[in-house]
Amino acid sequence: MLKELSKAKAFIIDMDGVLWHGDTPVAGLIQFFDTLRMKEIHFVLATNNASKTPEQFKHKLAGMGVAVRAEEVLTSAVAAAIYLSEIKPKARVYIIGEDGLREAMQDVGFTVATTDVDFVVCGMDRGLSWEKLAQATLNIRAGAKLVGTNGDATFPTERGLVHGNGAVVAALETSTSTRALIIGKPEPTMYQQAMKRLNVSPDETLAIGDRLETDILGAKRANIASAFFLSGVSTREELEICDYKPEWVFDDLRAFTKAIQ
Repeated sequence: MLKELSKAKAFIIDMDGVLWHGDTPVAGLIQFFDTLRMKEIHFVLATNNASKTPEQFKHKLAGMGVAVRAEEVLTSAVAAAIYLSEIKPKARVYIIGEDGLREAMQDVGFTVATTDVDFVVCGMDRGLSWEKLAQATLNIRAGAKLVGTNGDATFPTERGLVHGNGAVVAALETSTSTRALIIGKPEPTMYQQAMKRLNVSPDETLAIGDRLETDILGAKRANIASAFFLSGVSTREELEICDYKPEWVFDDLRAFTKAIQ
C-alpha cells in the first residue's frame, strides 16, 4: 500500500463534497487540477452519483473553469453497466434513474424495457414515483435481479443532507424480500475499474473522498491508501470512533494541494 503521497502515480477522486457542494465549487479547485496536470498525476473522478453522464460531469467542471476528458470520469452508473455486461451481455433492464444511468446501460448494448427484464437497476431518480417503484417491485418478484448503483443513505445538497439512492434500494429490498447487488463504493468494484483505466496497481494509487462509509471503506476493501477530506459529509468526530482509518486527513482541497506541491 502507498506510504508516501509523493509516490502516488494516480488518484481516484470523489466529487460531491470534495470538488464541489451542489453547484458550488470548493475553494482551490482550479489550482488543484493545474497541479495534477503540472505534476503529471493521472486521475479518475469516481462518483457514486449515477444521475449524470460523464459528459455532463465534464461540462459541469468546465463551467467551474476545469477541463477534463469524459474518460477521466467514472460514475456508479457506468461501473454498473460494465459489471452487468460482463455477467449477461445484451440484457434487458428496467431502470429507476436519470440520463446518466439510462445512457450507461444503452452504451453497453442493453435494452431498456418495462417488463420481462433481467435486471432492475436503481440509481438517483428525482422523478421517482409510486408507479416506478411498483413496476420495479413486480419485475423483481418475477425474477429480475435488483441492482443498486450505490447504497448511499444520504445525498449532500445546498439545502443539507437528503435521502440517497440507498434509501430507495432499501424500499425495494423490503417490498421484495431480496438483497440488492451494490456496485458503487464502498464495494471495491469502482476502484478496481478505475485502476484498470489508469493502468496502475493498488500500491501506486491514492483514493480521495469525504465519506468514511463509502470512499474510505471502499478504498480499504480495494487495498488502496486513502486521503480523507473534512470538507464534506463525514466529520472529525466520526473519524475518531471509526473502526477503519484513512492514511491521511486534510481539511479541504486547498490543504491537500499544498501537501502534494
